[in-house]
Amino acid sequence: MKRLALVVLGALALDAQAGGVLLVANKGAHTMSVIDPETGKTLATVGESGVTAHEVAASPDGRTAYLPIYGNAGVGKPGTDGRGIDVVDVASGKRVTTIDLGRAERPHGPLFGPDGRLYVTTELTQTLTVIDPKTNTVVDRIPTGQPESHMFALTRDGKRAYTSNVGPGTVSAIDLVAKTVVTIIPVAPHAQRLSLSIDDRWLFTADQVKPRLAVIDTTTNSLARWVDLPAFGFGTAPTPDGKRLVIALVSANKVAFLDLETMQVAKTVAVPGTPQEVLVRPDGRYAYVSCDGSAQVAVIDLAAQSVEKLIAAGTLADGLAWAVRP
Repeated sequence: MKRLALVVLGALALDAQAGGVLLVANKGAHTMSVIDPETGKTLATVGESGVTAHEVAASPDGRTAYLPIYGNAGVGKPGTDGRGIDVVDVASGKRVTTIDLGRAERPHGPLFGPDGRLYVTTELTQTLTVIDPKTNTVVDRIPTGQPESHMFALTRDGKRAYTSNVGPGTVSAIDLVAKTVVTIIPVAPHAQRLSLSIDDRWLFTADQVKPRLAVIDTTTNSLARWVDLPAFGFGTAPTPDGKRLVIALVSANKVAFLDLETMQVAKTVAVPGTPQEVLVRPDGRYAYVSCDGSAQVAVIDLAAQSVEKLIAAGTLADGLAWAVRP
């Protein structure tokens, strides 16, 4: 397979005024974009080692990006099976290595824990794979107890994880200290993206068959309630003040703002098609929403609850990460 060239547009010095840069995994272009969120300028476009990364994570110091190479198929469908994670130096815009997981895994949602280790869903082996970024080696594999564990959320103390298991339509609650599955929570015929509230009390995941949001009580690991949505939901993210949940309404090309006190949708705004992932900037000023149908990222002013601008990304823009300036 012909590898995509690395294109660097000017010197990349992480000089974005907001103190960081936006990383976008473009699953259709098989690239990662490094974008100045203030100017909307693409600072670098990094070719992947394979086909294709759906998600991206940034190291806590903002220096390094990690792109799990999933494969060329949808969840549970036949296709290639990725087994590596690309490692990118953000400042230079260069891919420096690829971590070989040692077997076909379809690695996906990556997150850093408070222990500084990288956690990645590896759905073919029904595990969370743990990587030491100092050595770029696998140091642990923790069972999820279900097939198609595609996305996951991590509590802020790093002791618990929750995976969304797409085909079974369940959520696995995992004790990361004991390395065991605590329980399997039935949700819907199909589950997908999920997020935790700021205080880790509530876990949110949108039903992929009905326009509603599941709210899971993490103290009991059980479904607490359903919240009706104006359209089918997908990616979600809470605001840092804990008051709102930003929800991508993938079937309506809109973003909804859920009041977490009343559990009612307070407002919706139109975005380009089709909204996927929601990333709330650490300072709480903006939410970024990848819109893979338009190769754009919508920048939403959270105070005004309106789209401030659109940023050009790559084909099928999907996973997002915020890399702080070192």
